[in-house]
Amino acid sequence: MEVVINPSTEQLAALAAGAIDALLRRRPDAVLGLATGSSPLKVYDELTRRHTEEGLSFASARAFMLDEYVGLPLDHPERYRNVIERDLVGRVDLDPAAVRSLDGLAEDLPAACAAYEQAIVDAGGVDVQILGLGTDGHVAFNEPGSSLASRTRIKTLTQQTRLDNARFFGDDVEAVPRHVLTQGLGTVMSAKHLVVLADGRRKAQAVHHLVEGPVTAMWPASVLQLHPHVTVLVDDAAAGRLQLGEYYRQTWAQKPEWQGI
Repeated sequence: MEVVINPSTEQLAALAAGAIDALLRRRPDAVLGLATGSSPLKVYDELTRRHTEEGLSFASARAFMLDEYVGLPLDHPERYRNVIERDLVGRVDLDPAAVRSLDGLAEDLPAACAAYEQAIVDAGGVDVQILGLGTDGHVAFNEPGSSLASRTRIKTLTQQTRLDNARFFGDDVEAVPRHVLTQGLGTVMSAKHLVVLADGRRKAQAVHHLVEGPVTAMWPASVLQLHPHVTVLVDDAAAGRLQLGEYYRQTWAQKPEWQGI
């Protein structure tokens, strides 16, 4: 696990975008893992800039989304399929038909989840997965207590997650759905490169457990310690509880420029 601490969230976003940029220029048909929420927004802004100004193309790429609310109508602005269209897909040349999303309106939700798992396998797996980090340590919608080997399934949101997400629903927590479909922790761990973004003091405890705590279902993101290629990009505030913060800073400062993340 590589931890990069930088006071500038713009620079952190540029590092994440750079990993995707390098992958697509090397393998135009790569498979991307797309997250929603506030954490990846600056990454998508930087990818859009590179597409517009530097010729970065997504035309041959494919993508899978992490999760989706259950029950939101097709035209709801916070349906994650609509969110990713607004934040990235509609701003670059990524074919909407090449973006696979979970169906929160499916009549048979378990079958939809199983089909999604198989679609990821059939695509050869995700090459780079962008991840945010919840204040309680969840990744995707794998809430505390989730099986560390879980696959795509339906989950019930904790009250804390619903409170955190109420800002997207006019600060009305009752408008936030109680159920979601989400890639499982085992599914996320199958991606080849995981890029986790977190900023702000509210994420500091979760970052500490992700990077330095024991691997436990109580802090689901901690399972990422077992992945062979994880990059954690955090600002100073989110890194505030890291015991080895100075070591991470020194390691990054001494890393060869050609190596990338």
